[in-house]
Amino acid sequence: MLKGRNILLGITGSIAAYKSAFLIRLLVKEGANVKVVMTESAIDFITPLTLATLSKNPVYSDFTEGKDTGKWNNHVELGLWADLMVFAPLSANTMAKMAEGICDNFMLATFLSARCPVYVAPAMDLDMFKHDTTQKNLKNIQDQGAVLIPPEDGELASGLSGVGRMAEPENIVQFIQHSLAKKLPLYGKKAMVTAGPTYEKIDPVRFIGNFSSGKMGFAIAEELAKQGANVTLIAGPSHEKESVSGIERIDVLSAQNMFDACHTHFSGMDIVVMSAAVADYSPKEIADKKLKKKDEDLSIPLKRTQDILKSLGEKKENQILVGFALETNDEKENALNKLKRKNLDFIVLNSLRDKGAGFAHDTNKVSIIDANNKSVDFELKSKAAVAKDIVEKIKTYF
Repeated sequence: MLKGRNILLGITGSIAAYKSAFLIRLLVKEGANVKVVMTESAIDFITPLTLATLSKNPVYSDFTEGKDTGKWNNHVELGLWADLMVFAPLSANTMAKMAEGICDNFMLATFLSARCPVYVAPAMDLDMFKHDTTQKNLKNIQDQGAVLIPPEDGELASGLSGVGRMAEPENIVQFIQHSLAKKLPLYGKKAMVTAGPTYEKIDPVRFIGNFSSGKMGFAIAEELAKQGANVTLIAGPSHEKESVSGIERIDVLSAQNMFDACHTHFSGMDIVVMSAAVADYSPKEIADKKLKKKDEDLSIPLKRTQDILKSLGEKKENQILVGFALETNDEKENALNKLKRKNLDFIVLNSLRDKGAGFAHDTNKVSIIDANNKSVDFELKSKAAVAKDIVEKIKTYF
């Protein structure tokens, strides 16, 4: 949710400023680009060197880089750089200035230049926070668009106990992520995605499998999560790793394992994307010891695996069910037959005859065909870009 976002952290004069160091570490860990602006009084509580080291960026507190240098810090450019601006901690003094539009320091000039969402995490003593003036100022900045991260109840620096503690860094990050997620088109939707191959054991050391890497399924799971969905990713053996939050990964090995996992989770899903390359056949018998090489040929009887996609199509009610068809000949005809036989809402077709498409590649070339026989052909793209096209199609059903 925060990966790649530019976050401007405003730190004001409060004992809670020490928590900002932990907040920066969490934001950076989430993949955000963090820059810090501070008031002069904030420097009394935590050093710019600490914050610059943690954020890996310069810290700003004044309009110039130093006396007589002739160099100035561009507050307009900094404000426009930010995707989010977070005041943590926000003191009563800075809150009052924000409410009235006072611009007497670099932080406030940057705030007035920013066009991005603004989050505020107040920190002050109990009676200061409850004071009518503070509450009036808080309402004023919220009316102007600032999003309040409520202060927490607990022990305060004065020795009193009550509401006024800055929210803990972990809670601030979770609050921002949840707030951003609520604005996403698939917020609240539950999605299930399958990815990768299945391995059908022959003996303890051999299996029947395929060349699927799982890259396409992982890319779809990540794009769904970026659009706000809560994603359950059922993955066969794959070296891929999910890189965004909001994904619960379930690892399976065989076609039967995947069948069981899909049916366990299917009923609660709004969106189901079956992109795994599931084996159609598995050995009838699995040897309990390694099969030794012999002079004669070896025959391994195979049995049909259960058709996961067809079984889900028979059970689906209000779910959006998406299938994949990887073909080598008569591509569209085969894909249309699969679409109808398995009761899909749409199918994603790719052909091994297209250069750069199919297994193992970082790219794919697909066509999307829906239940109304409407087909859209796409050019060769990265699998991440293909995942966006697939999710855009999914969004049209809501």
